Amino acid sequence: MNCKASQNQESKRPEKIIRPDVKHVIAVMSGKGGVGKSSITALLAAGASKHGYKVGILDADITGPSIPKMFGLKVSDGAKGLAPTQSKLGIKIMSLNLLLMHEDDPVIWRGPLIGNTVSQFWREVEWGELDYLFIDLPPGTSDVPLTVMQSISLDGLVIVSSPQDLAIMVVKKAMKMAGAMDIPILGLVENMSYQYCPHCQTKIEIFGKSKGAEVASLTGIPFLASLPLDQSLAKCCDSGSVEEYSSDLFHKLLESHQMKTQTGGM
Repeated sequence: MNCKASQNQESKRPEKIIRPDVKHVIAVMSGKGGVGKSSITALLAAGASKHGYKVGILDADITGPSIPKMFGLKVSDGAKGLAPTQSKLGIKIMSLNLLLMHEDDPVIWRGPLIGNTVSQFWREVEWGELDYLFIDLPPGTSDVPLTVMQSISLDGLVIVSSPQDLAIMVVKKAMKMAGAMDIPILGLVENMSYQYCPHCQTKIEIFGKSKGAEVASLTGIPFLASLPLDQSLAKCCDSGSVEEYSSDLFHKLLESHQMKTQTGGM
């Protein structure tokens, strides 16, 4: 691509829409699927709510939404129109899965329609006043992450990975995409880093030696946490009670960036 074509492409980027009623917007991203990105989104949102903040979740994983199930929300719970559904802690959640006739109905849409739906969730949903809106992105670096980064004014990204070499490679892809879009990375969470044997409590690194701290150091981004593969978290997610799980992940994010909603900055 020549310089002129590149400049034309830059000029065609959509203008970001600001929602003054939403103070902070944080997207949770992973380079590949299966690393627990949605559960990390849920833990961050629940943690922020327990800290006394007004919180929402925009489920941008249109074709593979799992946020409603984690919070115990069903299709019948979905509010009419574009008003979000509230969880037990009062977290406002908008997911396409709450608007379908049945929760197991597939969404067989092409990329542009999916991207337009995500943009509509940002522009038109009646979020009200929020301190934090967390966006659960689908895995990868294609249509929806691009739409979110181009059209929504983000405070930054939290990137989720696992210790596998493949996961680390795709994390670097996500980091490069964020850099190309001028979106700051707030930190890296290495999920499923280890598990404790239920019999002898030996620490087992199922997916290999932890690489999160090393990758964060090499790339110059904060390393927020190394989280275990926890059966109790899986049970909470499956039973719709993720808000009951105890986690200090949001506190670590606050501590890392000293984010204060009173100042309006990160």
